[in-house]
Amino acid sequence: MQMAPLCAIFRRHLKEQDLKYTPERADILNAIIGQDGVFEADTLMQSMRAQGQRVSKATVYRTLKLLIEAGIINYALFDEKQAHYQLVYGRTSLDTMICVKTGRMILIESGPLIELRDRICTEHGWDPVGHRFQIYGISPDQAEDADS
Repeated sequence: MQMAPLCAIFRRHLKEQDLKYTPERADILNAIIGQDGVFEADTLMQSMRAQGQRVSKATVYRTLKLLIEAGIINYALFDEKQAHYQLVYGRTSLDTMICVKTGRMILIESGPLIELRDRICTEHGWDPVGHRFQIYGISPDQAEDADS
């Protein structure tokens, strides 16, 4: 993923909001681009601090909100503890199966799901730009534990 296009998109969004593209916001965007898959705000912040970057919790959360508004990231899933995010701009959607007992998550790829999304959008005159699909269930190893 190239930083320049996302940086330009984010700058444009911030300018529309009369906000500045600060070094802290740039660092957060860069850290997100370096993430592989789904991440939590606190984990992102801890990772940045471990690399010697100074970033406050408030700045991380405000920047995540702005990145969602700009269409660069979105909410991937929620659990009882924390919201999870993922980079979506320029990437294929990450669809998931989630075990409700353990929180274990498996990424799934589904051509038929994308075809269904595209067909539904076409029927309504929309242009699809992405989607999020989540299946909640109990993983086989947890189902076996329940039978014991």
